Amino acid sequence: MNCCIAGLQWGDEGKGKVVDILAEQSDLVVRYNGGANAGHTVIIGDQRFALHLLPSGAIRPRCRCIIANGVVVDPAVLMEEISALNERGISLEGRLFISENAHVVLDYHKLEDRLREEALGKNKIGTTERGIGPCYADKVGRSYAVRMADFRKPDELKEKLRKIVSYKNKLFGTLYNAPPMEADTIFDKCMQWRPTLLPSITNTTQMLFEAIDAEKSILFEGAQGALLDLDHGTFPYVTSSNASALGLGPGSGIPARHVGRFIGVAKAYSTRVGSGPFPTELNNPIGQLIREKGHEYGTTTGRPRRCGWFDAVAVAFTVRLGGITEAAMMHLDTMAGLDEVKICRAYQIHGRQTTFFPGDSSELEAAECIYETLPGWKEDLSKIHKAEDLPPAARRYLEVVESLIGIPITMVGVGPQRSQIIYRNPL
Repeated sequence: MNCCIAGLQWGDEGKGKVVDILAEQSDLVVRYNGGANAGHTVIIGDQRFALHLLPSGAIRPRCRCIIANGVVVDPAVLMEEISALNERGISLEGRLFISENAHVVLDYHKLEDRLREEALGKNKIGTTERGIGPCYADKVGRSYAVRMADFRKPDELKEKLRKIVSYKNKLFGTLYNAPPMEADTIFDKCMQWRPTLLPSITNTTQMLFEAIDAEKSILFEGAQGALLDLDHGTFPYVTSSNASALGLGPGSGIPARHVGRFIGVAKAYSTRVGSGPFPTELNNPIGQLIREKGHEYGTTTGRPRRCGWFDAVAVAFTVRLGGITEAAMMHLDTMAGLDEVKICRAYQIHGRQTTFFPGDSSELEAAECIYETLPGWKEDLSKIHKAEDLPPAARRYLEVVESLIGIPITMVGVGPQRSQIIYRNPL
């Protein structure tokens, strides 16, 4: 059965670990959205793998890895990741495929990202400054875009880059008084990347159609989280792609009807990086305790993540949004040691109680949380392997979350290792 894994919160939920586990039984793993602003961490024994563009299934040597058309590809980052895996004995030769229709992140995108954030000052969005938003903007604008297929025709690419960089120089010079860039310098970088990347560039949609016809097992991997979805997240504090499971179709070319299992990943608490409303945020010692115990610092940026209680209003919304059939809850072990734990079960907004996540960020800013308070647990969960061995308070916590989000929690993370997953309520 084909499967899609997507984040249910503001990203950083632990999707990489879930993808890595399920990739063992998959023939293909497909990344369908986002760019190098994503950070998926996989821990195997004492080795830690931080992936930004490669699908998390890359660690599994039998998996074919697809970077689909919905991803914006930074070749510099991708080359670094390929090289880093090679140095650790993991080869992607013959099993990495990049969509010819995927757009390319180049130096002028990163410069634009930084210049725009600086110009916004205290109103900045809080991007990773990796050029993701500007690249997606060029994709939608159509006139000044480079795709992976352009690497096949160097002469045409060179001329295209000269036109694009000329336009960008005028724009950045006028708006930000930025010094000009050299198109030929950017082209030379592309030519350095070309020998490595060219064999992997292909029609990945055709590949996926053929895999479906051959009844291969396909695992689709989303980046970021559904609350950062461009259309349905906390706009404008979102990413520039459809980060929910809704991004699967346009991001890969494969309709959702070919996927039978949708797994949503959430932490036992909430985190957020960057600006934007965050109703359950804990600006207190409990929030700091969660941050330190959960190692809540960005894989991509190293920035400390904002931490708060689990928000069931938000997750119930993203569950329905993505057609999620089951949940994986990560970091339950991080919650150990608290006297009590809280779950946001409703919002109070301008005197009105609601259990539906508002589409307007200003409404969310005004939301006051109505909490369900439960007893905490002191026991260390990291060595528990069976659901029935969890402390009663931890089991009760999972049951209340399930009742509020409307789907079963079938996987529970109690540590960073592959083996530290508890399976419960199998579908």
